[in-house]
Amino acid sequence: MNVENAQVQMRKGILEYCILQIISRSEIYASEILEELISAKIMVVEGTLYPLLTRLKNAELLDYNWVESTSGPPRKYYVLTEKGKLFLDELASTWTELSGSVETIINKTSN
Repeated sequence: MNVENAQVQMRKGILEYCILQIISRSEIYASEILEELISAKIMVVEGTLYPLLTRLKNAELLDYNWVESTSGPPRKYYVLTEKGKLFLDELASTWTELSGSVETIINKTSN
């Protein structure tokens, strides 16, 4: 078994949650989402991010607004929909429960 593959799978499993969490703070441009994910060491490339944003949009969890840019073409800024906010609340609850469970397993001492 390859540890790098396991690490990638772990990151993929929480990517959607992290993206929704980032967008929940304010309207945000895709490259800013990408920068935050990379700085948090959740290795993502544009080829992964854009299809995921499209899928979340098609699921009605996200919407976007076009905003004029002084340095080029208009930019697409993403926002959560009401459905997206409810979905994120459910994911947050699941994350809290799951991370607590993992911590319990990690911190358990042998008998």
